[in-house]
Amino acid sequence: MGNRISNRSTFLKVLGFVVILTLTLLWLFGCHGNTGSQEWRRNFHTIRFGLCADVHKDVIHDADVRLKIFVDRMNREKVDFIMQLGDFCRPCDYNQAFLDIWNQFQGPRFHVLGNHDTDGGFTREQTLEFWGAKDKYYSFDLSGYHFVVLDGNDKKKQGAVSGYPRYIGEQQAEWLKNDLLKTNSPTFIFSHQSIENAGGVENGQAIRRILEEANREAGFRKVVACFSGHHHADYYAVIEGIYYIQINSMSYEWLGADYKHARFSEEIEEAHPWVSYTAPYRDALYAIVTIRSEGTIEIDGIQSEWIRPSPSELGVPEHDESNKSTPKISDRIFSPK
Repeated sequence: MGNRISNRSTFLKVLGFVVILTLTLLWLFGCHGNTGSQEWRRNFHTIRFGLCADVHKDVIHDADVRLKIFVDRMNREKVDFIMQLGDFCRPCDYNQAFLDIWNQFQGPRFHVLGNHDTDGGFTREQTLEFWGAKDKYYSFDLSGYHFVVLDGNDKKKQGAVSGYPRYIGEQQAEWLKNDLLKTNSPTFIFSHQSIENAGGVENGQAIRRILEEANREAGFRKVVACFSGHHHADYYAVIEGIYYIQINSMSYEWLGADYKHARFSEEIEEAHPWVSYTAPYRDALYAIVTIRSEGTIEIDGIQSEWIRPSPSELGVPEHDESNKSTPKISDRIFSPK
């Protein structure tokens, strides 16, 4: 009888220890590790950041005014950081005043390299040094979230498409894999060229596989959304549960020589010869992105209008939905599934 009581007491002690250990492990992994289907955890906070894309200081005549409107509002809104998604400005001394406006934001500022930021024979390194930017590709953490900046301007070794390089090389792709392995936080990707659009990153499908594999290995939707510029479009797509969101140009739709039209004074047109190749937006376009702790992503955009004549008035054929001309960034809400 005594042995049975002793055995039962030992069994209950062991059982209690196992229960406590299990609950401890569940708490640890629930708060800090792989959470399975639980994508958003209580220790994450609401975060807000400002995005702008394709300001094109070296094309549009009023780029400084547009950028100041953006920076001033971001300071008023007290967003957590701002980021520009490429085609910002070349590293020329006369662009310093423009860059100074950007640096007036009273918080962290991040840069993405665009294909036009090295026009005129500049290197990516020269542009980054002028901007005071961190690197061609990098990542950072803020408020429990992980943010990754990619550089879609690598040169493909063989068989590249004509025009500007639009590729993510092997070294960068390997870095991306390792970077995603190191985090269990909800992750957001930023690039200039889209990695889902046919006219974007040339090996976009291979890069998407890296993101999708990271989600499969994590057991939850670790990579949540990808933001890009470049296409001057207001559009999003969902592929394998990941949002691909295009942020429209702050300034204009590019039309080209076939639809060249002078809209401004002779002085402006002479000083900015490329502006007549565009269809400018009347207002500066940008977005405030809010990520809430429960997983909702909200985009607060700007609705504007064309400085006439519009593309349709000039007879420009309409693009498909993924590259449609429109002078706005739409308000959108993406709810967790």
